[in-house]
Amino acid sequence: MKLTDLKFLLEFIKDKKAVGAVTPSSPALAREIVSHGNLSDASVVVEYGPGTGSFTAEILSRLNDGACFLTIEQNRTLAAHLRKRFPDLLLFEDSVENVPRIIESLGHTEVDCIISGLPWASFSPELQDRLLRPTLSVLRQGGTFCTFTYVQSPLLPSGRRFRKKLRKHFSEVFTSSIVWRNLPPAFVYQCIK
Repeated sequence: MKLTDLKFLLEFIKDKKAVGAVTPSSPALAREIVSHGNLSDASVVVEYGPGTGSFTAEILSRLNDGACFLTIEQNRTLAAHLRKRFPDLLLFEDSVENVPRIIESLGHTEVDCIISGLPWASFSPELQDRLLRPTLSVLRQGGTFCTFTYVQSPLLPSGRRFRKKLRKHFSEVFTSSIVWRNLPPAFVYQCIK
């Protein structure tokens, strides 16, 4: 087991609802979620819950020159790991609820793309709403919100409830094919405002 996997597992054991998985997302899932982010046209990109940086590395490899990229990670241990792994990363150790204030502090009013590693289906409906409101407030019209869920999620009430919220708040919601090379297998929601 790699050190990053062990750190991730320990954080999952401490707070299953906040971390949401026993291992970091696979490179295959990182490629899939980032491919739906329309990064070639993005000038401001935000990543929610980067964890150990599985998606972060893929995002950095696809960003335009001059694009503003920031991450929001609330878990102190994972944030410290990210700072070591990506010393130049613009990282805010904060809640996603504060994304409007965060982007405003950088001189921006809206973002083109948000890529989320948060375990939305494990959140209460109230927390989902508290996090979706600021997300929608900063995402520009036509902007992209990408997140993922595990294959079993649509079978569970919480997963169905979250999917319904996405369809309510976004003009278009697309579902990727299943990424079997992830533990557990997952798929991506690409949501257009």
